[in-house]
Amino acid sequence: MKLVPLGDRVVLKQLEAEETTKSGIVLPGQNKEKPQQAEVIAVGPGGVVDGKEVKMEVKVGDKVIFSKYAGTNVKLDDEDELIVVKQNDILAIIE
Repeated sequence: MKLVPLGDRVVLKQLEAEETTKSGIVLPGQNKEKPQQAEVIAVGPGGVVDGKEVKMEVKVGDKVIFSKYAGTNVKLDDEDELIVVKQNDILAIIE
């Protein structure tokens, strides 16, 4: 099954949390917080949303940082959980 976003929405796949810190400290499973980093899986067409012209700034494959409480979690079939967010909930592109 494929998820196709509408308007200015973007489908994200959240990246896995690191199990060890850069200094080598291993984090137990329950103490790991999901990072606000994700990969863009699909991008809506943009266009006119709420009477304003919206140009899509992200593209499929971009790694991004998004707002902590943004979006809607979606699980299709047996795939990983995806997040559908509006483009303005994306804070930055990681280069």
